[in-house]
Amino acid sequence: MHFTSEQRLDDGVVEREFTLGEIPGILWTPKSASAAAPAPLILLGHPPLGLRKMYPRLVARARHAAAEGFATATIELPGSGDRPRWPVVEQARADLRRAMEAGEPVGDEIIDALVLPLVDKAVPEWQAALDALLSLPGIGGPVGYSGGVISIGIRLAVVEPRISAAVLFAGTFVPRVMFEEARRVTIPLHVLLQWDDEGNDRQAALDLFDAFGTKEKTLHANLGGHTGVPQFAGDAADQFFTRHLK
Repeated sequence: MHFTSEQRLDDGVVEREFTLGEIPGILWTPKSASAAAPAPLILLGHPPLGLRKMYPRLVARARHAAAEGFATATIELPGSGDRPRWPVVEQARADLRRAMEAGEPVGDEIIDALVLPLVDKAVPEWQAALDALLSLPGIGGPVGYSGGVISIGIRLAVVEPRISAAVLFAGTFVPRVMFEEARRVTIPLHVLLQWDDEGNDRQAALDLFDAFGTKEKTLHANLGGHTGVPQFAGDAADQFFTRHLK
C-alpha cells in the first residue's frame, strides 16, 4: 500500500488516498484513532461509477462513521474510474441499457455477465486491501462492510472471516447463483430497501432477504426511489455497526 496524498478535513478526520498495486483507494480515520487505541474498520462499498463521481457520497458516509469512532476505506472497482476498461462488463452494461430502454425484461444471461465477473475480481481485491489496512497503526478489527454492489457484499460475507457484520443495500441486480451463496451467510445483516426503487426488483430483494442464512438479519424498508434513503435509515445502520463492531 502506497499513500499518495493526505489531508485533514475540517472535523479532524484524516483522509489519505492510496494505491494498492493498480487499485486506487481512500482511507479515512477519526482523530481519536491511534496505535494505542485503534479504530474498528468499515469497508465502504459503492456502485461501479468511479471513485471521483462517488466521492461526495463516500466522504459524507466516512465523516458520519468517524463521528462514531470508525475508520472507513474504499477502493476503486474493476473496470471503473481510471482503471482499464473491461470489455466483457462493458458489453453487459450496453446490453442492459438496450433492454431497459426497450422496456424488455432483463434476463439472467445479462445479469450474470454484468455481475459475476465483477464479484469474482473485486472480492479478492477487497481482501488484499483489508490485509494492508489492518497492518496500519490506528486501524483494527472488528471489520464491517457497508453498501455497494450487494453481490460483492454477499460473497465477502461468505468468504472473509474478518468481516463481522454487514449493511447491504438492496438496489442492484442479483444473479440467481448468489441466492445460494446468501444461504451461507452467517454474520449479522442490516438490509436497506427503497420500496419504490425504479431500478430494483422489489420481490427479488425480498426473496434475497428471506434467503440469507444468518439468524440475525433486519430489513429496513422505506418509501422512495434509489437515492432517497432517509437520514434515519443511515442512523439505524450506524447503530447496527456500533452494536456489532464495538
